[in-house]
Amino acid sequence: MSSKPSKTLSKAKGFKKSKTGTYLSIGTTAFGALSTFKQVKKARAEHDTLKLVDAVVSAAAIVTGIAILVRELKRIGDDDVLLG
Repeated sequence: MSSKPSKTLSKAKGFKKSKTGTYLSIGTTAFGALSTFKQVKKARAEHDTLKLVDAVVSAAAIVTGIAILVRELKRIGDDDVLLG
């Protein structure tokens, strides 16, 4: 077995750094926000402060993650790894 990564594997790794991959990451992260929103609603309805704090921390992580991904999009600019 060769120690060199295959061309397909290299493209798959490059996908994470592409515009398309970054947009996909933003979408999946935003989808996680729906779950967090439901968690906040449930915690408020149950008057459970600890669950509410957990949900707020999760929401902060989601916002931070999206901000990092948007910054990555700006860094990528028009040079998409998979198109070149």
